[in-house]
Amino acid sequence: MPRELTQNRIQKIWVPTKDDKRRGTGAPHFANPPTVIVMVGLPARGKTYISKKLTRYLNWIGIPTKVFNVGEYRREAVKNYSSYDFFKPDNESALKIRQQCALAALRDVKSYLKDEGGQVAVFDATNTTRDRRDLILKFGTENEFKIFFIESVCEDPSVIASNIMEVKVSCPDYKDCNKTEAMMDFQKRIECYRTSYQPLDPDQYDRDHSFIKVIDVGRRFLVNRIQDHIQSKIVYYLMNIHVQPRTIYLCRHGESKDNLEGRLGGDSGLSQRGRQFSAALARFVDEQQLKDLKVWTSQLCRSIQTAEHLGVPYEQWKALNEIDAGLCEEMTYDEVKEKFPEEFALRDEDKYYYRYPAGESYQDLVQRVEPVIMELERQENVLVVCHQAVMRCLLAYFLDKSADEMPYLKCPLHTVLKLTPVAYGCKVESISLNVEAVNTHRDRPEVSRHPTRPPAEGRCCRGVLQSDGSSLSSHRK
Repeated sequence: MPRELTQNRIQKIWVPTKDDKRRGTGAPHFANPPTVIVMVGLPARGKTYISKKLTRYLNWIGIPTKVFNVGEYRREAVKNYSSYDFFKPDNESALKIRQQCALAALRDVKSYLKDEGGQVAVFDATNTTRDRRDLILKFGTENEFKIFFIESVCEDPSVIASNIMEVKVSCPDYKDCNKTEAMMDFQKRIECYRTSYQPLDPDQYDRDHSFIKVIDVGRRFLVNRIQDHIQSKIVYYLMNIHVQPRTIYLCRHGESKDNLEGRLGGDSGLSQRGRQFSAALARFVDEQQLKDLKVWTSQLCRSIQTAEHLGVPYEQWKALNEIDAGLCEEMTYDEVKEKFPEEFALRDEDKYYYRYPAGESYQDLVQRVEPVIMELERQENVLVVCHQAVMRCLLAYFLDKSADEMPYLKCPLHTVLKLTPVAYGCKVESISLNVEAVNTHRDRPEVSRHPTRPPAEGRCCRGVLQSDGSSLSSHRK
């Protein structure tokens, strides 16, 4: 390679500042314009369910996302809801209020995407007319936002009735109504919207717009003009989720020999108490009497030994292996502090973005376990036997915890967390199997009690480029 070309490459190498180093690769930055996801569909079609679940997923993978529910704006503007008359197409005064609420929500969308660092906004409303959707498209063009429609279509009476009973009759509109009256009023509200409903038209009017139709709660899909990475992620996610009742069990492996010595990572087997836990776990699973329970483990010895006592087939996932501590593998925290004092301090400052020398960060781990989340969304009853950092990542997804909270979630040994998805979230039950174990949780140090931040601006300087694009001047990739 010519000398001048080599020098040009070296001069353009990115070397992190000290601020950057403690955060590994740092928060992702996208070159694409911000995206507005626009929900479409009649009431009680699961639009808010999709909005909240999708927002939780996008935030979890590092894309700042926020829901703007126009119904909340309407409830703020009209304190006392009277009846479905408010939604009649010929109620001009109410129509004006609803339009003003939609415009107020769009103003907040603009502020979030332009001034507050948001990358995706979910505009959660019925948006059942072309006039309303054209207004949103114009809003997107004026502000250089991409618009992506998600239309939820369902005519199954049982699904609609279930949605109304589980969610709608308990909303603030019906706080003083009995369930029967609330159910009847909401069904009449649906009919008010139905008279003016104009579905997305993939063949003519909407053929050039980006959207996905979710038909009959995911039985079928129609996808039109997907334009970028974020839209493809959204489509892939929506095509994997379902609403069937199920239970997800998360637990760590039984106590290991390395746990007894306080060592990071490694691949040791179970301690005596760890073997007792695996036997207790088998009894617990039998008591649950779950049909077609799937069991997943990591590929590490302590996780596999824990599952072997269950007496059922299990599947090993490399993606479920514990976070890679790199040069710190099999060291105790005291040894890390003594041998790598700067690294020890940097991890305490921002645990989510910090990457172990030649190892991983929690941010890396989220990317690694994303396929596990996708498969969990597709399945019904699953038991996942994994590790502390991995369990924190999975738990953060289901409980909508931030990147700042994730590395400090408590996931004790010999405890099963039972997760039951509900309407707009997930119910969690902690079940101790009454087998003693060491405490491996390390509390958040005082030095890091601040929100997780993206990395500061770095600088360009001379360095040596490795095959993975990193610089040898830093331990990190």
